Amino acid sequence: MKRLRQRSLTWLVLGFGFAFLYLPILILMVYSFNESRLATVWSGFSVKWYGELFRDQQMLAAAWVSLKIAFWTASAAVVLGTLAGLVMTRMRRFPGKTLFGALITAPLVMPEVIIGLSILLMLVSLGPLLHLPSKGVVAILIAHITLTVSFVTVVISSRLQELDKSLEEAAMDLGANRIKVFFLITLPIIAPALVSGWLLAFTLSLDDVVIASFVAGPSSTTLPIKVFSSVRLGLSPKINALASLMIAVVTVAAIIGWWLMYREEKRKQRDMQLALQDNG
Repeated sequence: MKRLRQRSLTWLVLGFGFAFLYLPILILMVYSFNESRLATVWSGFSVKWYGELFRDQQMLAAAWVSLKIAFWTASAAVVLGTLAGLVMTRMRRFPGKTLFGALITAPLVMPEVIIGLSILLMLVSLGPLLHLPSKGVVAILIAHITLTVSFVTVVISSRLQELDKSLEEAAMDLGANRIKVFFLITLPIIAPALVSGWLLAFTLSLDDVVIASFVAGPSSTTLPIKVFSSVRLGLSPKINALASLMIAVVTVAAIIGWWLMYREEKRKQRDMQLALQDNG
């Protein structure tokens, strides 16, 4: 009886937790099909706000800018984060290694307002010397890479620390150089971490408002800035439709990522069983 009571309490707390997290999202998606112009008053089922959303050229242009910035930010962050992770986990201690790690991970604990302001001041002061604009798509890209590279480095570094170095050493004993070992041994093993870091950087860039507001120009308005400015003037049902589409895309991407990782794990287990059978 006591165990049944504890189990019921556990499921109750779990249900309240999931309801707190996902019930607002579900309500938002339901109201995206609301016919009324008032976003919080239900007056009937309709998909007209999705049509209004796709006819809003400014919103679509902002979405395209955000997707481009997020894609290149995630790609650059993965490359730089992989290099930083290799330096922190594979290279021997060198003078300044602790400082290097601290500087790489500093954006994790730095307020975004400080990051945005510091990058704006840097671009204003050094931009003319480096031929970099102080505002615009390039400025947002630099700011977002600075923000996301630390997150990607942490994800990839943790995977590299768990990697069995004997695999790399065995490949080098067989005559492979370090570059070949990285591309044929290390990279395939840490591929799930690279995908996770890429998706994390993409999401952080696509979601950022604070940093982008410091360095965005008139022709480089991102989707979060556009949504934030629209909400300040009144909540439109088009925002509900936009949020529902983004939730659907993220859900599909998460399912695809989970399926790929699940298939890779099953393949590893199958290869391990075949190896054990061959040895037996």
